[in-house]
Amino acid sequence: MAQKIKILVANRSEIACRVFQAARELGLVSVGLVAPGDEEARHVTYADELLSVPSYLDAEAVVRAAVGAGVHLVHPGYGFLSERPHFARLVEKNKMIFVGPTAETMEALGEKIAAKKLAEKHKVPTLPWATVEKGGDLKTAAKKVGYPLLLKASAGGGGKGMRVVERVQDLEASAESASREAQSAFGDGTLFLEKKVDNARHIEVQVFGDGTGKGVHFFERDCSLQRRHQKIWEESLAPGLGDRERQSLCEAALRLVTATRYRSAGTVEFLVDPSGSFHFLEMNTRLQVEHPITEAVMGVDLVQAQLEHALSQVLPPGSSPRGHAIEVRLCAEDPSQNFMPSPGHVLDLHWPTGAGIRVESGIEKDQTVGGSFDSMLAKLIVWAPTRLQAIRRMKCALEDTVILGIKHNQEYLHALCDAASVQSWKVHTKYLETEFQEQFQAIHLKNQATASTYAQGAVHRSVPSSYQEGRSPWEL
Repeated sequence: MAQKIKILVANRSEIACRVFQAARELGLVSVGLVAPGDEEARHVTYADELLSVPSYLDAEAVVRAAVGAGVHLVHPGYGFLSERPHFARLVEKNKMIFVGPTAETMEALGEKIAAKKLAEKHKVPTLPWATVEKGGDLKTAAKKVGYPLLLKASAGGGGKGMRVVERVQDLEASAESASREAQSAFGDGTLFLEKKVDNARHIEVQVFGDGTGKGVHFFERDCSLQRRHQKIWEESLAPGLGDRERQSLCEAALRLVTATRYRSAGTVEFLVDPSGSFHFLEMNTRLQVEHPITEAVMGVDLVQAQLEHALSQVLPPGSSPRGHAIEVRLCAEDPSQNFMPSPGHVLDLHWPTGAGIRVESGIEKDQTVGGSFDSMLAKLIVWAPTRLQAIRRMKCALEDTVILGIKHNQEYLHALCDAASVQSWKVHTKYLETEFQEQFQAIHLKNQATASTYAQGAVHRSVPSSYQEGRSPWEL
């Protein structure tokens, strides 16, 4: 009897469950990891086999466990070790297949200064930018870029090591602060300057390469609704994007795939300014959190495509988009308390069902959600023939979602469905912080008042006499 192929998912929660599902459908044995404090997570019960590690970030421990279990493939998911060249090298050094790009590609694209130079070389537009040389003239570099500008960590992400500078007087202090934060977070305090664009949209292109220079794209996603540089609502295709702009974006993304001989799934991120011009931001050398909306619109399983390519080097065929998809991220955060993390015990849980609704969950009923890991509980995805129908479907899906026992952002996401700027997609990357926050606070207070009135009425509502007499009210 032939030995079954084992795949280790070097990750946790909903993305681990997502990869397990794809692996099982292909007949692979799924192997999961569990780190201290995560014993109740859903992925722990979903894997065929389970290995203990001291930390999801301990590359050596993860690889040792994988080798000991006879693993053949390692899928990194996103976050944790997914974009660490050292981890990819370690996996392949131990004769396992890393489901993702090579370590060399990660290095070429992961360091943002090198990535910008690569983009410019291959005629992919970038914003005005400049390096921050140690001992160099910071003010001269900033004058070249122009104010307002952003100080950014070359090795970072997620808003760490980033500062907005509106005037020259704040430049040096901001640079020192950003460099310290970047050094602490990423072990590298290198910064660069980039022109700040107001009212911009964040649009990304899903690509897939075969490792030889050939590749395909699966069109784009709009991820402009962000809070503290973290996406919470994503759509595909990007609303209001013209065919010419869409084609230019996708062609630019594929030039990077060819230039780097990119392998597996990746995402090229762009900033689109109010005039419609686009500028390269970075390339994420991994699967994205928001990949399900691309799958819904394009009719492709990106995770299975990753696994099939890793096993047989088959490049997935391109396809044409159909309909519209939206994804929201349900997080254990309290929007009424400045999004304070809200760990706790899940007392009850009910997910929506129905046509065009998909849930990727990392939690189960009776699970304790701790504060040691990412606050995302699940992703809610809807597909519909039109964008308006997709928004309506998302609103209904959120109304049918029940998570009791912990605070979360369900009410906030539901309010977004009704926001006029969201419905017309007149949004930008700062919309949630500059325009929507006050709208939500008013909605939250109104909902609280309504709930209080309803509760008081319920207390004084009389019980039907048929119940008092022990008879069913349906009896004739």
